[in-house]
Amino acid sequence: MPSGHTHDRITFWCLPAVVIPTALITRSPVITSLVSGSYLIGGLMLGPDLDIHSVQYRRWGPLRWIWLPYQIAIKHRSPISHGPIIGTALRVIYLSFWLALFALLGIETLNRLWDAQISWQTLRAPFRNLAQKYIIEWVAIVIGLELGSISHSVSDSIGSYIVSKKKRGKRRKKRRRS
Repeated sequence: MPSGHTHDRITFWCLPAVVIPTALITRSPVITSLVSGSYLIGGLMLGPDLDIHSVQYRRWGPLRWIWLPYQIAIKHRSPISHGPIIGTALRVIYLSFWLALFALLGIETLNRLWDAQISWQTLRAPFRNLAQKYIIEWVAIVIGLELGSISHSVSDSIGSYIVSKKKRGKRRKKRRRS
């Protein structure tokens, strides 16, 4: 299994393989930027190794504590954390929970301290509009996040395969000597 820094290098090395096809297929600088940027976020910040004290985990700095319950609940390299689609979806939902909680606390603070009169009803319409008006952009972000996660999981699988192949080769050499 590659180290965190090796995963980072793989993420950066694979970036052209994300940018070029996306640009050719979409012919849109905006969509290409969204897919590429979310690919980097998916590979460097929201990757499968958030289930352990990894490089990705440490990148969250003072906010890394939000991933501790996730680490307790999710077994490392399980299909839930490293599996395609479900792993990324779970991390995005988990992070969304924390963002909603922080937003709730922020709104409540603004309302109490400055009588801002912000309610979920006043926020619902703009969020619904963003979700509906920019559906293609949201899909591009989801695809990029998933590609970042997939690059991590594929490199883990390749690394594990290479290690197991080396172990089998060493065992065969031992048997021949005996």
